[in-house]
Amino acid sequence: MSRLESSNGVSRREFLKGAAATTAAVATFHIIRSASAQEAKPLKVGLIGCGGRGVGSARDAMRAAPNVKVVALADLFQDRVMGAREALNREGADIPESRCFVGFDAYKKLLETDVDIVSLCTPPGFRPQHFEAAINAGKHVFMEKPVAVDPVGCRRMFAAGKKADEKKLCVVAGTQRRHQKNYIDTIRRIKEGAIGQITSARAYWCQGELWSVPRRPEWSDVEWQIRNWLYFTWLSGDHIVEQHVHNLDVINWVMGTHPIRAFGMGGRQKRTDPQFGHIYDHFAVDYEYPGNVHMMSMCRQQNGTDGNVSEFVVGTKGMSDCASGIWDLSGNSIWRSTGGRNPYEQEWADLIEAIRTGKHINETQAVTESTLTAIMGRISAYTGKVVTWDQMMQSNLSLVPEEVKFGPMPVPPVAIPGQ
Repeated sequence: MSRLESSNGVSRREFLKGAAATTAAVATFHIIRSASAQEAKPLKVGLIGCGGRGVGSARDAMRAAPNVKVVALADLFQDRVMGAREALNREGADIPESRCFVGFDAYKKLLETDVDIVSLCTPPGFRPQHFEAAINAGKHVFMEKPVAVDPVGCRRMFAAGKKADEKKLCVVAGTQRRHQKNYIDTIRRIKEGAIGQITSARAYWCQGELWSVPRRPEWSDVEWQIRNWLYFTWLSGDHIVEQHVHNLDVINWVMGTHPIRAFGMGGRQKRTDPQFGHIYDHFAVDYEYPGNVHMMSMCRQQNGTDGNVSEFVVGTKGMSDCASGIWDLSGNSIWRSTGGRNPYEQEWADLIEAIRTGKHINETQAVTESTLTAIMGRISAYTGKVVTWDQMMQSNLSLVPEEVKFGPMPVPPVAIPGQ
C-alpha cells in the first residue's frame, strides 16, 4: 500500500501530524508506563501489506517502545516485500529472507510464524479476511482504517472483534486521533459538559488529488486495480470511506454513538480519466444522530480547490473544534489544548503497553462503526436515497469477490443516483 500524497507532494501522514509533531520533543505522554512494561521481553511484529503506509506503521511500532522489532513481512507483490525489507532492516528490523512471504496466501504463512502482533495495512477490502485470520491465529492486531468496504465486511469485523475479546487479544486501529493528546483532552471536556448539550456538528476532509498508478501492459485487470487500489470501491470503499472515516470517527466519538441515517450526494466532476477507476471525487452527506442532532459531512479530492481537514461541534453553551480548544457561543476562548506525542507512534505505544501490562484494549467496535458510517454515506450518495443504520446492518451488499486472483475484472460503471 503506497503512502498517499496530495498533489503538492506532501504526505497525508505529514499533513495530519500538525502541532502534535512540533511539540513532541517537550510534551509528556498521556499514558504513564511502568518500568516492568518497559523491561518486558521483546515483542515480534509481522507486517501484512508492505506499501508506504505499511512501512510507516512498522517504523512507528519500533519507535513506540523498547524491545519491539519487525521480523516478518507479507504482501501480494515481491517488489513491495523486498523494498520494505530493505527499508526496515536499515532502521533496526530483523527480517530474514525466510520470513518474507509473497502471494495471495502470504498472510497465512506469516500468521504461522511466532510473531506476537500483526500490522494489517493492505487495501481495506482485504481487512475482514485478514483480521479474522489473525484473531483465529491468536495474534494481537494493529490495523489501519477503514476496516471494510461494505456492510457484509463490517459485520464480519464486529464478529471477529467479539472473538478478540473472548481470547483477550488486544486490537488498536489506525484512527490515530483517539490516541492524540489534544483530541483526548478536548473531547473529554466536551463529554463532561463544557459546551452543554450538542446541537450540531460538521466534519471535513477536502484536499487535492492523491497518487495514482498508470497501468502497465503486462498487468491483468486485478493486478492493476490492486496496485491502483484507491480508485476501486471493492478495494478502498471510495474516498469517503478510505480517508474521511477519520473525521467521521471523531464525531462518532464525541457523540458516543453512530448516526441512525444518512442523506447524501456526490459525483465525479474533475477526476474522470479511466486511470481513476470509478469512484467519486466529492461527497456531501447529512448524517442524523439520535435526538435529531445533524452532522454535515463534506469530502473532496480536486486539485485547485481549498483544503479543510477538521471537525467541529456546537452545543447549547459553547463550541469546539474537538482538538485545539473550546469557545463560548460568542467566540471567546474557554480552554486551549496542548500538544503531545506523535499520534502514529502513540497508537502503537498504547497497544504495546496494553499487551505488556495485561490491560485489555479492543477498538474493533468503534472503528467498524465509523467505517459503516462512511459506507452508509457512500451508498446514500451513489443511490440518491436516504439510507438507515438498520438497513446497513441487514444489507447483503458484498463488493469483494470470494476468491481474488489475477485475471480479468471489468471496472464497474460510475454510480448514477436514481438509477
